[in-house]
Amino acid sequence: MDAILMKEISRILQFELKNPKLGFVTVTDVQCTRDMSQAKVFVSFLGQQDRNEAGMKILNQSKGFIRSTLAKNVKMRKVPDLIFVQDKSLERGRKIDNIIKQINEKEDTKTEES
Repeated sequence: MDAILMKEISRILQFELKNPKLGFVTVTDVQCTRDMSQAKVFVSFLGQQDRNEAGMKILNQSKGFIRSTLAKNVKMRKVPDLIFVQDKSLERGRKIDNIIKQINEKEDTKTEES
């Protein structure tokens, strides 16, 4: 069910939620509780941190619309309460890549000096 919700929420955000301030948002994962009362929706944004915060605010303000649209489009007994969480794994991955590059550059410099 998580994959179905992920696909449908992505579609709603892309085609039905008409808010130009939202920007480019990607649903990276959805995790539902066993009783389907809640669904954590992990999202990532393209751009600076201030745009991310604005995007999260818009998503939280649009929960009702997204949830009601889900109820119309997905046949399920109970539509979960949506909890939007900013997925920062891409950002962490970039930081790790930069650290590895810096270490490699230092190693290359030491090798050249020897």
